[in-house]
Amino acid sequence: MDVKTGKDPGLEGKAAIVTSGGATGDGIGNGRAAAILLARAGASVLVVDQQLDLARQTMKMIRSEGGDAVAFAADVTDEKHCNAMVDMALSHFDRLDLLDNNVGIASTGSVVEEDPQVWRRFMQVNVESMFLASKYAIPAMIETASSGAIVNVASIAALRPRGMTAYSVSKGAVIALTRAMAVDHGPSGIRVNCVAPGPVYTPMVYAEGMSDEARERRRNASILGIEGSGWDVGNAVRFLLSSQARFITGQTLVVDGGATLVGWPRATDTQ
Repeated sequence: MDVKTGKDPGLEGKAAIVTSGGATGDGIGNGRAAAILLARAGASVLVVDQQLDLARQTMKMIRSEGGDAVAFAADVTDEKHCNAMVDMALSHFDRLDLLDNNVGIASTGSVVEEDPQVWRRFMQVNVESMFLASKYAIPAMIETASSGAIVNVASIAALRPRGMTAYSVSKGAVIALTRAMAVDHGPSGIRVNCVAPGPVYTPMVYAEGMSDEARERRRNASILGIEGSGWDVGNAVRFLLSSQARFITGQTLVVDGGATLVGWPRATDTQ
């Protein structure tokens, strides 16, 4: 890291795609944080979100700091959109090096309570989206950069289920997908890792309202006694995408303030 410029020689000049890179207003979600941090390190970023206005807000935040970013609207559960997303990155940046698969939805419910259509939707959004984005990104990385790095965002719910069965299973599949992709594409110079966030405070979490008491319970889930944010997840993503992690692949980095070490309450206890 150049302490004067803030640029990272391992990221400067690279091109990245960050999915679900928008957030409401000036809020900092996991994707927006990753996009901003990658741009600060010198990467060019295609900020992808289903809502173009949210992606544009992230783009504006990056450009206001002198970074290079382009906004793009895509539904990453649609194969054609994923193909177009990669084409857009290549059109603007002439290369693709990095992919942050950040899309995800959550809910509570057991297999008895969950509707089968909702179950299938979880698998489509939380797992298939990463399959489709990677399907088109990996060949582009190999062709234009001869290497690459991917981070798939899972959740500690995959490691310690707590009353969110469809979500937990889908995020467990993300970890398995990460390991399989690392084995499949490592010989081509593609590293694939996973970040598993814990109870971080992001716009997605508080969008539907959260009491001060619930927020405090989430903070206390950390054995450090501090509240996690999108920046914490973004920094983990940035590290795993950088050359500092050049010898790391197929791994899951837990970012939870130690919550999984002591167990943290069922989802319904923290709403």
